[in-house]
Amino acid sequence: MITTAEILKRAKAAAPTLLTVTSEQKNQALLAMADALLVHMNDILTENARDVERAKGQISDVMLDRLLLTPDRIQGMADGMRAVAALPDPVGRVLKETVRPDGLVIQKKSVPMGVIAIIYESRPNVTSDAAALSFKSGNACVLRGGKEAFLSANAITNALREGLTGTGFNADLVQLVQDTTRQSSMELMTANGYVDLLIPRGGAGLIKACVENATVNCIETGTGICHVYVDKAADLTMAVNIIENAKTSRPSVCNAEEVCVVHSAIADKFLPMLKERLVEERTAAGLKPVELRLDERAAQIISGTPAGPDDFDTEFLDYILAVKVVDSVEGAIAHISAHTTHHSEAIVTSDPAAADLFTLSIDAAAVYVNASTRFTDGGEFGLGCEMGISTQKLHARGPMGLEELTTYKYMIRGNGHVR
Repeated sequence: MITTAEILKRAKAAAPTLLTVTSEQKNQALLAMADALLVHMNDILTENARDVERAKGQISDVMLDRLLLTPDRIQGMADGMRAVAALPDPVGRVLKETVRPDGLVIQKKSVPMGVIAIIYESRPNVTSDAAALSFKSGNACVLRGGKEAFLSANAITNALREGLTGTGFNADLVQLVQDTTRQSSMELMTANGYVDLLIPRGGAGLIKACVENATVNCIETGTGICHVYVDKAADLTMAVNIIENAKTSRPSVCNAEEVCVVHSAIADKFLPMLKERLVEERTAAGLKPVELRLDERAAQIISGTPAGPDDFDTEFLDYILAVKVVDSVEGAIAHISAHTTHHSEAIVTSDPAAADLFTLSIDAAAVYVNASTRFTDGGEFGLGCEMGISTQKLHARGPMGLEELTTYKYMIRGNGHVR
């Protein structure tokens, strides 16, 4: 088994080979990589089935859904790579040019990071997304997936590397760490001189470990305790539709809603509508109902589970929704600000003043008015796909696409200038 240290050495050696290639050459390779995913679909599905079988009983059903690949999902992975190929090349853009009074020309120009390491958990599709974005932005990538998805990620990586070599590129531009123990994660976190940027993509535990232990540059990606606030001026049918989508369309992802905040003026009418849609109608349709965890005021209006002390600070990633009743938009802002993970927050209202106050006051990477939090996604934002959702403020924030995987340098041209 190739060691993580050797993988890092190979990535560092391969990265400079991307500095002089054209956008067209990169795009041809991306299309070949997408084609290779489809050519090897059966191999990938076979390995994924082994991963899923081993994970049964070890992880929840919603996490199993994150792990599962289907022909449609693999097709979606290939389509995502093709979408990245169609995007403008972020490398080599002149961000700013200044001509000084003495004639010195100073350009600020976008350049690749170099080697990007990605530590992620049980979502095999991250493998192709991360590889595509890294490659198009001129970076080598070192992928470290979770043990639950290792066989799937390995099969995907092998297909991608075949696409690379078939178009004349070094396969070491895309590599998967073979060691799935914690040791390999620590090696990436402390690979100074080899890793230029570390991106963790997963649950709170993984992100916390990377932020606390990394000695390389690390971007904090988002745990998503996402809120939807239903204002007194909300269209209640719209609000129910938005919450149904935000909570149930895919509860295991970071942009799913975890908390519903409701204005007291409409709580008596709205909360029964919410329970009917998320609990009663889903039960009647044979779908898993949403467990409503209610604060004291909500529990006086509808039945559910009493909210515990941690329920407003938990990323459930399941069919569970905490519910809080407040008396004003200011009260909603105060509650969300006390519990936010700075990922995605939403207000449903027809009052422009309330919408403006909410969007200005809430500190999050994405703030929505009358729309589901599920749109916080690279594809939905027109980025092709995403490396993750950054919840920090320096360098990158929100869905991380191609531009966020570049840095810049100053290029200065003179004519014998001396100072």
